[in-house]
Amino acid sequence: MLTFFKMPKKIKNFMKEIEIPNGLEVEVKDNEVHVKAGGKEVKRRFSHVYVEIKENKIIVRAKKNTKREKKQINTIVSHINNMFKGINEEFVYKLQICSVHFPMNVKIHGDEVIIKNFLGETRERKAKILHGTEIKIDKDIITVSSSSKEAAGQTAANIEKKAQIKNKDRRIFQDGIFMIEKSGKGI
Repeated sequence: MLTFFKMPKKIKNFMKEIEIPNGLEVEVKDNEVHVKAGGKEVKRRFSHVYVEIKENKIIVRAKKNTKREKKQINTIVSHINNMFKGINEEFVYKLQICSVHFPMNVKIHGDEVIIKNFLGETRERKAKILHGTEIKIDKDIITVSSSSKEAAGQTAANIEKKAQIKNKDRRIFQDGIFMIEKSGKGI
């Protein structure tokens, strides 16, 4: 019995150009893009594509010319645009501390957020803060901000996940830390 498989569809040399905004210093070394401005720096490594700078543009080309690489290029262009946006204005995530049964204590210690007395537990819960992320706690609101969208989002997710209730009825035990705002957009 013969089995046929579908070959990847070839696309003509697909590439995208991104205009570098004024005031930003962009450097590319071995597919790692560094964006600097005003003392802030965001860097990210990309694989499966070629990234280079020509004149005042970043050019992203595929190593192979298939639909999959085209999708990857579009994703990478979005990541680079987020890097440009993050240098100019930080990405801000807000979380709210909700404690119904036991008052919860949240504080920052080094590169961790420490959650004490969650549902009356004696042990501390620790959430990791990623590099380049700034956290402020104001009463029951936690503000996470960073120039990197991925770092801010992952730090907010780490905090939210550490205050998650397991093996209890969510209708009764409504304590936790919940995200109320993502990147300036309410939830």
